[in-house]
Amino acid sequence: MQIDELIKLVEGALEELKAKDVLCIDVHELTSVTDYMVIASGTSSRHVSSLSDNVVEKAKAAGCQPLGVEGKDSGEWVLVDLGDIVVHVMQPATRQFYDLERLWQSAESRRAQQQIPNE
Repeated sequence: MQIDELIKLVEGALEELKAKDVLCIDVHELTSVTDYMVIASGTSSRHVSSLSDNVVEKAKAAGCQPLGVEGKDSGEWVLVDLGDIVVHVMQPATRQFYDLERLWQSAESRRAQQQIPNE
């Protein structure tokens, strides 16, 4: 499965169960851990759990076996590792506290600024 197809599958699985504020960040030049991070919010621990279950179910059905799922017991933040994509599903307060968007997007901006040649 191509990476763009997997991104669409993940985003579709999240949107199917009404995830909030789904965001995909390209981090392939910032880390060797993964190429993309998808971040989404659920409205409750049950919703977060259901969203992550749906991502896992859809990925498996498409032949992409998840490498791991972490945090399902608490329901505050569930991480689904699909190799090229790491999916973070969080409750809004947890998402706001860790602010992964700002962390990764500001790192991306710093990297882009460093690539500008000095004149």
